[in-house]
Amino acid sequence: MRPQLSICCLISSDALARSFKHSLQNCLEGTLSGQYSLTQFSVETDFLNFIQREKQLDCLVLQDNPKLLTTLEHLREQATFLPTIVLDADSFSASLAATEPTNVDISYHTAVLRTSISQLHQIDQTIDRAIDQFLMLSLSCPLPEHQSTPGSVAALTTQTSLVAQQKRLSEKLKERLGYLGVYYKRNPQNFLRHMPASERKELLQQLREDYREIILSYFSRNSNLNEKIDNFVNVAFFADISVSTIVEIHMELMDEFSKQLQLEGRSDDILLDYRLTLIDAIAHLCEMYRRSIPRES
Repeated sequence: MRPQLSICCLISSDALARSFKHSLQNCLEGTLSGQYSLTQFSVETDFLNFIQREKQLDCLVLQDNPKLLTTLEHLREQATFLPTIVLDADSFSASLAATEPTNVDISYHTAVLRTSISQLHQIDQTIDRAIDQFLMLSLSCPLPEHQSTPGSVAALTTQTSLVAQQKRLSEKLKERLGYLGVYYKRNPQNFLRHMPASERKELLQQLREDYREIILSYFSRNSNLNEKIDNFVNVAFFADISVSTIVEIHMELMDEFSKQLQLEGRSDDILLDYRLTLIDAIAHLCEMYRRSIPRES
């Protein structure tokens, strides 16, 4: 049985919640592929607690109200990034297009979509569009200036969380729909060679620190090594980092460790074992590049 897409709603209006559920059910009548699992909340605290516990959600639907931006800020603080639809409940918003992106909610991410009550009969299409927009974000998810700046640790944490969610959702869609994965379509504007010098330097430094953490935990038990490697490779892939750059980072760190061991009067022969770390990282990165090549039909 193909997996369902999990939809979680925060809708304070009972009438709107019923209308949304009814519209979604109507959209699914007579279909086999459009199966959804729906969870609805009317209280923000209950919604946020559920989001924090549940790691397999696929799309959020939020009612527009004065607390919306606060809700989005809480999600961002939790590093929870998901395809998101905002329901405009006011009558004046009835003319809004169902699938037009907006920058109003840019404090969360730029793929948030808005739809009006009059467009609920197309809510299944809106969900599909929200997911497509989210998967196309790559590493360009912006942060408000008052929170962090591009290339900062907070920004890179945001990027890593975003990429991890995109990967999980893309893999689920492949299993469910034979989806080829727009997750692998990168934005050249985010490539390392196109970054300003300051951002390029900060990204390379962050990659170096991430790779150092991988080395230090590579032979340790009970470490989240696979997650660290995946996050490192995801950032490298979307920034179009070359294999030679990864090798350079590895060699610089090995030289640094060698000097430290020599100062301590110890042999640096142990560093030869970390060739496995380099091979592992390169293998993961090459696989990402291989899968990004369009398949022949």
